[in-house]
Amino acid sequence: MKVAKFGGSSVASAEQLRKVADIIKSDSERRAIVVSAPGKRFKEDKKVTDMLIELGDAYFQHAGIENELNEVLERFKNITDELELNSAEIVDQIREDVFYVLNDDREDVLKRDGLKAIGEDSLAKVLSAYLQSLGMDATYLNPKDAGIIVSDEPGSAQILEESFDEIYKIRNKDGIFVIPGFYGYTKEGKLMTFPRGGSDITGSIIAAGIRAELYENFTDVDSVYSVNPNIVHNPKKITHLTYKEMRELSYAGFSVFHDEALIPAFKAKIPVCIKNTNNPSSPGTMIVSDKKAGDSPVVGIAGDSGFLSLYVSKYLMNRELGFGRKLLNILEDEHISFEHTPSGIDDMSVIIRSSQLTPDKEDRVMNRIYEELHPDTVSIDRDLALVMIVGEGMDSTVGIAKKATDAFASENINLEMINQGSSEVSMMFGIKASRLDDAVKALYHAFF
Repeated sequence: MKVAKFGGSSVASAEQLRKVADIIKSDSERRAIVVSAPGKRFKEDKKVTDMLIELGDAYFQHAGIENELNEVLERFKNITDELELNSAEIVDQIREDVFYVLNDDREDVLKRDGLKAIGEDSLAKVLSAYLQSLGMDATYLNPKDAGIIVSDEPGSAQILEESFDEIYKIRNKDGIFVIPGFYGYTKEGKLMTFPRGGSDITGSIIAAGIRAELYENFTDVDSVYSVNPNIVHNPKKITHLTYKEMRELSYAGFSVFHDEALIPAFKAKIPVCIKNTNNPSSPGTMIVSDKKAGDSPVVGIAGDSGFLSLYVSKYLMNRELGFGRKLLNILEDEHISFEHTPSGIDDMSVIIRSSQLTPDKEDRVMNRIYEELHPDTVSIDRDLALVMIVGEGMDSTVGIAKKATDAFASENINLEMINQGSSEVSMMFGIKASRLDDAVKALYHAFF
């Protein structure tokens, strides 16, 4: 049994859903189907999830919601009309679902989650009905009935371990089952959405739960590329990646997956294949637990901006027990997560996403560092970008760092930080954000 997940661009229109149906029909092992809400049909278009968020905003601001609601209903009406389904019945059901959520006595944060989930839920029902109209044995399967049990964390739900035994029971069902992505239910029956990459998370959970032979993630690209094609023209395709490499690349800015989306499949060692809905015959990119060593260990170059460095210097810091712990405790108290902590004997830097250190938090953090740690110097360096070279086996290959630093030097790019640490999968460089694209191009041409 295979799990096939179709992203927003793959289900954005009736034309795309016809392609989805053909893909499902072409392989009898594709029986667990996970779908996103309809995405953008063209660059200036709106995603249905964004429409539902706007609807929620209007409702909580005590404004009329009719325009926002009609926008959602019209989008689904267009899809169902073109597929020759019962548009009136489906549109009425969506309207009813919206008002059920808004009129329910659940907390406001749960109403927002409930509204956002309507996009995936409605599309799953539409696709199920369309497959049935084509003579296929297809059934809509609600996440609660699928056994997706999650933690009580609105907008950031996590799958509970006991879910997997429940999900495994799906294997006993006949035919094709279409499951909406992005959300699950707590033990108490509350609807909760997953964080970023929600539908990918659902697909990964289902694949792990039913112990699938393969998890196919259909999107709008033929494969994962070794670098962002918006930066480098016609980059090399990656045919095979390991789980570790994919996670590192996703963390550093690759947009195919959020870096945590595939963890359930990875833990269960389910192979993942990224394929193109618009070109399903392309082999795509396989993500596996292990792969054979190639000529070069480097598989990809990734970069992301939006970082800052908190620099703390104190003479004889290395002799002061607990200095690092105290510094990180201050950040923890302010609910600030950190990314990296390169250090020397008298100084320590903490790399943080800029969005984490808001202006009000910055003042409190700086004051507490001075009052509690008595440093010689504290400063913040903003507008940083992190660039990563990714590939398993780099730690046993001579000359990787030299090739990278030579590439930076050739473009006159100054390095603010270098960090490999204990990772054998990635090497990271900190640079000014204004040089990010130049740095990525330089590394790509050096390694590929």
